[in-house]
Amino acid sequence: MPDFVQLWVYLSASPLFGLTATLVVYLLASALYGRLQHAPWANPVLWSVVTLALALQAAQVPYPSYFAGAQFIHFLLGPAVVALAWPMWQRRAALRAQGWRLLAAALAGGAAACASAVGLATLLGLPQDIVLSLAPKSVTAPVAMGVAEALGGVPALAAVFAVLTGLVGALSGRYLFALMHLPTTPEGWAARGFALGTISHGVGAARALQVHEDAGAYAAVALGLQVVLAALLMPLAFSLF
Repeated sequence: MPDFVQLWVYLSASPLFGLTATLVVYLLASALYGRLQHAPWANPVLWSVVTLALALQAAQVPYPSYFAGAQFIHFLLGPAVVALAWPMWQRRAALRAQGWRLLAAALAGGAAACASAVGLATLLGLPQDIVLSLAPKSVTAPVAMGVAEALGGVPALAAVFAVLTGLVGALSGRYLFALMHLPTTPEGWAARGFALGTISHGVGAARALQVHEDAGAYAAVALGLQVVLAALLMPLAFSLF
């Protein structure tokens, strides 16, 4: 036992601790996800976050020490997002033909996501800075933080709300689509993917890409549209009130 404690103390102080812990936990969560036949509730991102948070808390490892090693994975998020362009490029003709309809759907979906969050938070009497931090919850976290700051919200809270929204969408999408009787035709996969990308940004897009390539391509389009629309229109819309 003393050897194990000494090993844990040594590893937790190493810059590679965060990277190693993240990779090991995610690989284990992914293996479990596969054994459970990709059940939405077994989402590997969710359980990796929960497991790492509990482990860091139990071991009293400060977040900056963990992130010093895990930041390499953070760096890879950029190339991963860019890689989403490949399925979009493969379907460029179909996407171009539906351009205006996709833009209108993105506007409606983004407005509904923002209005429902702000309206519910206001009805519950939440403080103004929390209400404003909730407004960009359906936009990918880095952009949500910038938008929240521009609105007068708290960027750190906006990042938390964005991640939670993404996870909820990835977990519940399959069941909601089944309730809505969305078909598994090419049009149905497009609708499923676009809805996930609109509401659940990158987490939803990753989930859509796991399920079907068409869903992943349309989720990537929705993710990009929400980033642009939220960054341009949300500060303008809130300045009118």
